[in-house]
Amino acid sequence: MHLIRRLTTRQDALIAAAALAGGLLMLAAHGYSTWAPGWDPSHRVRLIPLLGLCAAMLLRRTAPLTGLALATPFNVADVAFGPSIATAMIYGDALYAASLYGRRRTAEWLLGSTVAASLAVTAGVGIALRGVAVGVVAGAVAGLVWVAPVLTAMAVREHRFRAEAERRRAEAERRRAEAERERAEQVARLAELDRRAAVTAERARMARELHDVIANHLSAVALHSSAVLRVPDLDREEIERSLRVIRENSVQGLAEMRRMIGLLRDGGDADPAARPRLAELDRLVRHTARSDLSARLEVAGEPAELPAAVELAAYRIVQESLTNALKHAGPGRAEVRVEYGRRLVIDVSSPLGRDGSQLPGSGSGLVGMRERAVMLAGEFDAGPDGGRWRVHAELPVELERTP
Repeated sequence: MHLIRRLTTRQDALIAAAALAGGLLMLAAHGYSTWAPGWDPSHRVRLIPLLGLCAAMLLRRTAPLTGLALATPFNVADVAFGPSIATAMIYGDALYAASLYGRRRTAEWLLGSTVAASLAVTAGVGIALRGVAVGVVAGAVAGLVWVAPVLTAMAVREHRFRAEAERRRAEAERRRAEAERERAEQVARLAELDRRAAVTAERARMARELHDVIANHLSAVALHSSAVLRVPDLDREEIERSLRVIRENSVQGLAEMRRMIGLLRDGGDADPAARPRLAELDRLVRHTARSDLSARLEVAGEPAELPAAVELAAYRIVQESLTNALKHAGPGRAEVRVEYGRRLVIDVSSPLGRDGSQLPGSGSGLVGMRERAVMLAGEFDAGPDGGRWRVHAELPVELERTP
């Protein structure tokens, strides 16, 4: 009983029960034929094929070939007694189930077998009863009972196959669309990250430029104005010298600020003449001085025409180094050395000091100088060297010699 429950679906059990009820009704209504007049097997004998066929229907889904093998002998026995409409329909369902739920080769084999059996019935009945018309009718009935279920099952199977293929195709399209959507979202996220990175890089560049422009000029202004205010016995020459430095730094700072504003507003170089150049280092070094600190410039090699980015980076590195010297160096002299060659070498050294001028600073000057060198694939190093603070930078460039 447990094996029957495991091999039988609820739907097959209901179909078998309905077939049995219909078969019993057809037997009660004498819905069958006999091969010879006066020969009519009892209803009890006809129940045997009916019960066997209905029992085989319990396996129509779980084991369709086994169900067909069990149903075939009972169908032969029913035909021997005299074909019944109920058993013929039940056996047709067994053929349908075996063709639909079995393998494709099984359906093809059953089609050939049922066609051959129908032809055999046509010939046999025609010969036995000596009538072509009777044989044709018998063959048509046999084809309707045996061949039609197999053909129907093959058509349904093909429809299911196409429907399954269409479903898989639709599922593949859905997955492809989902993958494309995820890929589009990923591209959008990457684009947003690139945009944010670009904005961050631009903000860092603007911050670096603003720091280099403002820090040097305002530091010089602050130092010289503090000297004028704090030292009461300065002579007229020293006062005028400090005021000239203050004025020159103010004018140059305003020019560079105008250049930066033009770049931000128009996206181009609004004032090329205001771009700092290495030729102006002499003036920058000359105006970098405190009462206890002086500066000297040394140029080695043959000056050359440099790319604008390299020249600006070199100028800003020297400018920031001298600004730090003004703010933090001890008494003495700051040395600036620029060497032209296959690599532009910059060395700025200044005396180490404890408190310097005690001007406030953000500590971002060294970071900015290092960033400028790295952006040009150069080298940068800064730190104490003996009793002095040394800034060293090397910027690789392809020099264009001036005639």
